[in-house]
Amino acid sequence: MSGLSHSPHALVTGGGRGIGRAIAASLVRAGATVTVLGRNAAALEEAVGAGAAHFAAVADVSNETLLKAAIAEASARKPIDILIANAGSAESAPFAKSDSALFARMMDVNFMGVVHAIGCVLPGMKDRPYGRIVAVASTAGLKGYAYVSAYSAAKHAVVGLVRSLALEMAGSNVTVNAVCPGFTDTDLVAGSIENIMKKTGRTREQAIAELAKHNPQGRLISPQEVADAVLWLCGDGASAITGQAIAVAGGEI
Repeated sequence: MSGLSHSPHALVTGGGRGIGRAIAASLVRAGATVTVLGRNAAALEEAVGAGAAHFAAVADVSNETLLKAAIAEASARKPIDILIANAGSAESAPFAKSDSALFARMMDVNFMGVVHAIGCVLPGMKDRPYGRIVAVASTAGLKGYAYVSAYSAAKHAVVGLVRSLALEMAGSNVTVNAVCPGFTDTDLVAGSIENIMKKTGRTREQAIAELAKHNPQGRLISPQEVADAVLWLCGDGASAITGQAIAVAGGEI
């Protein structure tokens, strides 16, 4: 890992696919020991088999008990120096049709999942000479989008958590940051594309263009571009960068 003088142990939640897998693979190439965590055991094992991670742990980040057990097992191999809190889920609906259950689901996965993961690793991390926490939020954590009020609220909460925790950790060697991708070429966005096609009758190309128009560069972000930003935040050269929410979005915001 460029700018890093040791081989850290990184835990990547939601590491079986999309942005999480790209981050995990980049960390492996940079010399880190990487554990990917998620709900889909097959996807996680496939990532390990492909060399995108060294170990897999199965848990739902919204289940604090199961998450604690999985992270404890991963930590027993080697203390966790880097946490990439990437696991997330998106559902869209007009606010009038967004009931409390929808808001609870979005908060449980996208916000409380980050809270639970940080709570598991921070006690040990803050007493060691190096620690990095990076939450994968979204441009929805920096602005509003129509029809995703619950998702946007959860991602705003993540950004607020990062900014507050960074101040608490400023006297330690732990930095806390967020990256905020725009619409990214992942399975999650593929679901949004299918939803647009189904509800509007648009072609796939038109649906992609509907999402890409938010990016001034007129395209979807690649998972690797997000991974590159995360790698920089994990390096020694970013030790003064904390409490930031960095948009990876082609100029959007």
